[in-house]
Amino acid sequence: MGAADERQLRRAWRQHGRGRGGGARRGYPERLASRLRAAGLPVGLTNLGQSGARIRDVFTGQVKRAVAAQPTLVTLGIGTNDLWRGTPVEDFQDDLDRIARRLKQTGAPLVVVNLADLALAPVARLVPAALYEGRIEPFNAAIAEVARVHGMHHVDLFVASKDMIPRSPHFFSDDGFHPSADGYEEWADLLLPTAQTLVSR
Repeated sequence: MGAADERQLRRAWRQHGRGRGGGARRGYPERLASRLRAAGLPVGLTNLGQSGARIRDVFTGQVKRAVAAQPTLVTLGIGTNDLWRGTPVEDFQDDLDRIARRLKQTGAPLVVVNLADLALAPVARLVPAALYEGRIEPFNAAIAEVARVHGMHHVDLFVASKDMIPRSPHFFSDDGFHPSADGYEEWADLLLPTAQTLVSR
């Protein structure tokens, strides 16, 4: 991998939590909230996502704020930066378990999204295959196990992405890493049925 490729990937990592590439409406949370409002559900939005965050960053810097916000629904999408940056899957699962335990204190339903098939991302061609080959599935297995243990609602982006990405030539933004506006629209559509059911209760 050349120096220019390395710089591109570092920029992508730093921006991932912001919904970069999604345009003015940013990432999937804003789009999901908009869909819920359009369905007649009076929802607000507190998006605590941070640029480049890994699982430990969420645990140390975001969970306390999430609990304090007294949410009625929590969505959690984490793991992409951990995958690319080499977080051991065991550490990832331990921290996700801690996060789930804390978020359960809110009494709100918890929705967790697993990792997309990142091998299909254009940026995957710029990095050693060892960063993702044989790692995406264990990360997703860890997410599924924590979801099962804590009664979280599990949305399978991995399976959905195998259809989304090949049929959507503009799924990714120009950096080849983040979803584009079109990609985030599809992501929000995937989450909508689960979120709408939970918010409507």
